[in-house]
Amino acid sequence: MKYWIKKTQEALKTIVFNALDNNANYTTQNILGIPASHLNEEVFPLDAPFLKEAPFMTALVKNPNHIGCHTLDNSEGYFSGTQTIEKELIALCAVDILKGKPLEHDGYVASGGTEANIQAIWTYRNYFMREHHATLDEISIVCSEDSHYSMDKSSNLLSISILKIPNAEEDRSLSSENILAQLMAAKASGKKYFIVVVNMMTTMFGTVDDIDVYVDALKTANVDFKLHVDGAFGGFYYPFSNEENSLNFSNKHVTSFTLDAHKMAQAPYGTGIFLIRKGFMKYVNTEQASYVVGQDSTLIGSRSGANAIAVWMILMKLGPFGWFERIHILQQRSKWLCKQLDDLAIDYYHFPTSNIVTIKSAFVNEELAHKFGLVPDNHLNPKWFKIVVMHHVTIEKLMLLIDAFKTTVIPKA
Repeated sequence: MKYWIKKTQEALKTIVFNALDNNANYTTQNILGIPASHLNEEVFPLDAPFLKEAPFMTALVKNPNHIGCHTLDNSEGYFSGTQTIEKELIALCAVDILKGKPLEHDGYVASGGTEANIQAIWTYRNYFMREHHATLDEISIVCSEDSHYSMDKSSNLLSISILKIPNAEEDRSLSSENILAQLMAAKASGKKYFIVVVNMMTTMFGTVDDIDVYVDALKTANVDFKLHVDGAFGGFYYPFSNEENSLNFSNKHVTSFTLDAHKMAQAPYGTGIFLIRKGFMKYVNTEQASYVVGQDSTLIGSRSGANAIAVWMILMKLGPFGWFERIHILQQRSKWLCKQLDDLAIDYYHFPTSNIVTIKSAFVNEELAHKFGLVPDNHLNPKWFKIVVMHHVTIEKLMLLIDAFKTTVIPKA
């Protein structure tokens, strides 16, 4: 590990407070031109005693704006202290989690996985338009039917088509033959450039797409493509449950990643992460943001520096070995749940290295779904209900569900 080194709570406090001290101080400095300030002191007192022991809460109150992308050359100097923490977080994720090489990636803490996915597709759309003089109707997104709805949002917002590959009903796998057939049909209709999204644990089933299935089909079809990995759910899970995977920056076909820290990392909501190889952020630089030092290459613009601090603190407090232990525990809980379902002859799907277990709707009645907060794939006509084995989902809580299956659920004919 190059950047991910476990730290004590006292060390975290010292680093964060020093970083905040290196930011602009609206109270003690004559800062007249920034349309921002600390949080409203009438509601959020700046001198509340508990803040001395709470670096994240202090960051919230001091309200650093991390506008722009700080892995690029220039950023707003008013918040350089906490920007340094965000840059270290980006390096940690790209290198220590996703097996990239140091100083070869850009990125920023986004508002969530949806924004990070749109950021990637926006980048590649502009890349194809600038470098290949592509027209909008020559560009298409390619993803599986199980992919997150942010791909549909991207298609709508960016005025490019979307091509969805069907997943097998039982094991949610993808067929290289299906991908190739759809690519060839798209080529025949005038599509030339493809933005491919590979899933690292889908939202509903926890499935990890086989990247080689995509790449083989794309090469056979002889098309230009850029490949993005949607690790919004799996980015902080799958690299630890399957260390020998090829879905990372050591794979030459992978150009960018989405991670989502407000899921498995338990960071505050509004904390996604976008990572991309060097040389691509220029395709989404907004030169009209001339009043911002370094201009702006992000979709969101102004964003909270406190969220970046929260993710960095969580990862540094646990350290890499502590994180491995957390994922191992969740894996064991998931396996325990699957064993109980097997014993009850309940039909379900579980991708072996995920913490999502998805049960066929025939085994879930409305009362049980409501009582245990089971989420359907479709609220109008559900075929599946999922259980996500998070940190708070203990064996004791899962046992209550198993007992309910034993006593109240009658499978539908």
